[in-house]
Amino acid sequence: MVEYKEYHHRIPLKLENGEFLPEVKLAYTTYGKLNDDKSNVVWVCHAFTGNANPSDWWNGLIGERRLYNPDEHFIICMNVPGSHYGSTNPLSQNPETGEPYFHRFPMLTIRDVVQCIELLREHLGIEKIHTLLGGSLGGQQALEWAIAKPELHENLILFSTNAIHSPWGIAFNESQRMAIQNDPTWPENNPKAGMEGLKVARAIALLSYRNYQTYNRTQSRDEGQIDFFRANTYQNYQGEKIQKRFNAFSYWVLSKMFDSHDVGRERGGLQEALASIKAKTLVIGISSDMLFPPKEQEAIANLIPGAHFVEIDSDYGHDGFLIEFEVMTKAIKEWQTVTALG
Repeated sequence: MVEYKEYHHRIPLKLENGEFLPEVKLAYTTYGKLNDDKSNVVWVCHAFTGNANPSDWWNGLIGERRLYNPDEHFIICMNVPGSHYGSTNPLSQNPETGEPYFHRFPMLTIRDVVQCIELLREHLGIEKIHTLLGGSLGGQQALEWAIAKPELHENLILFSTNAIHSPWGIAFNESQRMAIQNDPTWPENNPKAGMEGLKVARAIALLSYRNYQTYNRTQSRDEGQIDFFRANTYQNYQGEKIQKRFNAFSYWVLSKMFDSHDVGRERGGLQEALASIKAKTLVIGISSDMLFPPKEQEAIANLIPGAHFVEIDSDYGHDGFLIEFEVMTKAIKEWQTVTALG
């Protein structure tokens, strides 16, 4: 059974940009049982609007009778600070003012998230990670952590991610923030502020998560049709879905977090930073991913000593890492066999 837990770090947390969070609450889940020598830890880092239960959104990889199952593994996932799902975020009460942070919530970088992951790891007494997994924003966290703590991780598996967030990705994120910012309610200190802008932002995001081929197949138009297309309905549906489960403040903070990502910052550049990773590494890309194109994953693998790169042929675009479970499982098993043989 997945267990939902919280850890409160009540000491001020200094952030990369010099600001502080007075305290931080970290929501997380555990799944399975830690073995006697604590050698079966699988740590999962979640993506942009994901939550701390990977058996929910990655159920083709994690869960009973899956590759990473609770009978063999102790699976941990922390909800990133700034997110809507339990950790300290813009709607949380600022202990210094007694009011929610709202627009006063500080900027968080990927390195700030990794600092929080480290706080949780130390709290749990985990001294070795058997396998570290992450895709997209989660892959950015995993990569940063593997560099910050090279002796900690035995295996590292990255999906659809990058070593530095591209101008293309930043442009998509800024376009989404523009949509939120142009919502007339956005300046308000109200949990519902910016929600119509959030709807538009998510519709923009979907264009980068999928691609031309995906929409042609799943949102095809009928012969002779002149209005009320499936693609119209789909964009509105996706915007309404995010409104029901997220908030515009967290969306803003996490999109900025994406943009901050650069593992080479203050480390002598990407090549030097990635060369410091000691974990056995598999990097997986999706052929049709237009947001994190496979060349970004291949570049990571080329710079990590001994890393292996696999490109999966899929029409699902960036979302392929949340869909192509069978092919990803096969790729991981084959890589595990090769690494076991030395």
